[in-house]
Amino acid sequence: MPRIALVDNDRNILTSISMMLEAEGFDVEIHFDGQAAWEAFTKNMPDIAVLEIQIPRLDGMDLLQLVRQCSSIPIILLTSKEDEIDEILGLRMGADDYVKKPFSQRILLERIRALLRRHNAIADIIPDRALDTKLMERGLLSMDPLRHGVTWRGTDVSLTVTEFALLQTLAFRPGFVKSRDQLMDVAYDEQVYVDDRTIDSHIKRLRKKMRMVDRDFKSIETLYGIGYRFNEELL
Repeated sequence: MPRIALVDNDRNILTSISMMLEAEGFDVEIHFDGQAAWEAFTKNMPDIAVLEIQIPRLDGMDLLQLVRQCSSIPIILLTSKEDEIDEILGLRMGADDYVKKPFSQRILLERIRALLRRHNAIADIIPDRALDTKLMERGLLSMDPLRHGVTWRGTDVSLTVTEFALLQTLAFRPGFVKSRDQLMDVAYDEQVYVDDRTIDSHIKRLRKKMRMVDRDFKSIETLYGIGYRFNEELL
């Protein structure tokens, strides 16, 4: 039974969403502010979290940043703002998806299910693979689908579910270009609609994380107007 954390200071929203998720078989925990959520997370990290950005004591962005320092659990941001800067910033900081208020509970449910499917079976998302649970090594890169582990030059790199999926897809066939549409198919369920800027944000953060362990990392190339590719020749 997946354990999901809901963090929002709107008690009506928390009550209605938690009832819906419990009816669908989820184990739900609720928190009314970011500090309380973080204290609970440090004791027992949930399987997935849904965070409102505007919450007291510790806002959703700060909570997201703290979680990403120690965990790659799927995270969905809730935002009531119209300005897309919240969504862009959240994705750059490591969120896997976002939902704008007001929202359909059924849509939120499907996004949660989609993220959990990718998190629990990350190896299955790359097509045409002979044995998708094997350790994959590409030059200085090593990826372990079963443990959701990534190392570069022997140093661990902590990636979110989406970042792992994108890197895995690009590195599976080095030199082959993947369009943004193809990467969106890998990163998101067909019921989730995002634009190519979302993929760009994930790639930017992925590069940033790789450069934290190797400032000369250049193996993810951008082909402007086409897409991205993993190039072993740049190792």
